[in-house]
Amino acid sequence: MPNQFSNLGISAPLLKAITELKFAVPTEIQQKTIPLFLSNNTDIVGLAKTGTGKTAAFGLPLLQLIDTKLPVIQAVILVPTRELGHQIFSNLEAFAKYLPEVSIAATCGGIPIKPQIERLATPTHIVVATPGRLIDLIQRKAINLKETKFLVLDEADEMVTILKEGLDEIIAELPKNHKTFLFSATLPGTIKQMIQNYLSKNVVQVSANMETIGNQGIDHQYIVVDPIEKLDVLMHFLTSKDGERGIIFCKTKAAVNKLAKNLVINRFSSGALHGSLSQGIRDRIMEQFREGHINILVATDLAARGIDVKEISYVVNYHLPDVYEVYVHRSGRTARAGAKGLSLTVLQQEEVAEIADFERELGIKFTKFKKPTTENIEENNTLLWAKQIFKTKPNHDVSADLKDKIKTVFHHLTKDELIDKLLANYLLQNKIEITGKPVKKFKN
Repeated sequence: MPNQFSNLGISAPLLKAITELKFAVPTEIQQKTIPLFLSNNTDIVGLAKTGTGKTAAFGLPLLQLIDTKLPVIQAVILVPTRELGHQIFSNLEAFAKYLPEVSIAATCGGIPIKPQIERLATPTHIVVATPGRLIDLIQRKAINLKETKFLVLDEADEMVTILKEGLDEIIAELPKNHKTFLFSATLPGTIKQMIQNYLSKNVVQVSANMETIGNQGIDHQYIVVDPIEKLDVLMHFLTSKDGERGIIFCKTKAAVNKLAKNLVINRFSSGALHGSLSQGIRDRIMEQFREGHINILVATDLAARGIDVKEISYVVNYHLPDVYEVYVHRSGRTARAGAKGLSLTVLQQEEVAEIADFERELGIKFTKFKKPTTENIEENNTLLWAKQIFKTKPNHDVSADLKDKIKTVFHHLTKDELIDKLLANYLLQNKIEITGKPVKKFKN
């Protein structure tokens, strides 16, 4: 089958690169956006959910329109987070494999600015930036946008606050005849106002529905819990997903830290991600997640932007998001590149009525996730206790004399007998009857 991107007007060098990347069939947003972008005669609003191929939708035509004979910045791509910025930068570099003359730079916040200033002193055609860092560079007169033809606002609904404060300053640096391309997963009133204020009156809006390569494989489910059992139910679910990668979303940094600490105590392979962590720590945790050294991320919404890991099999909404747009971004972390995935929302009884609103607004259908029995949960907690013992490092400060005395106590027991006694002691201490009549109090 010929590469269908050629029918959209994509040039041979780009076709060669994306063919090697296994791009063959354009997604809906790519089919609708690329020809418009290449025509270069209108502003564009692209409305598409996370994981629908938006980076290629603007990245491929943008690369094709760059005039490499002009050693000036011709395009600026604004993104909400450094993680997303570097993801887009990497994608553009891969797309431009056979366009060696195109020069791309990433100038995002969270890292020293001096190397970025030095980089911009060399010929550059495309800049990927976070708004705050770009404004900083403008104020330092370290970047020249006087000949920039294209401004891309990617995931604009996640940049509303900072763009309200700084977009005027950025626009003032651009030529009046520049083209603006705004991409968003949702279209709240704040974005509509931005479109009215900053894009041309003849702007063209294109959209891709939920049935896209990044979203059609998501299984939306919810589970109803009492607050006192919430953590134990989550840990039971995570045990069932042992070895799979997932993201757990919390509303606040404090909630992320509390949950991540509980998961570490129970020996889950996990890490926390939120905006108060240093960029170095965030980078290290993300690298561990991408490389498979940890399987679970506990994150706030903004910190998780830019995570483009294909093998994320589930996301958990540990707290129900306040707005529909946030749910779209969260669930879009799974079922990427045609894979299947689960988006599980943990609810309290009084929140169940809100599910119908999410279904209506987002055009999706939720099913109820089967809640584990109290006995199931107690069995899982007992298993987690055993794993804690197994993964506990020996204390080498214990005296040899004490070790010998303890060995004497246990020396006549077989391995099975020792396990039986340890298990019985744990169940007695926690007042658990695995047969189904627990009196243990849950801990949240």
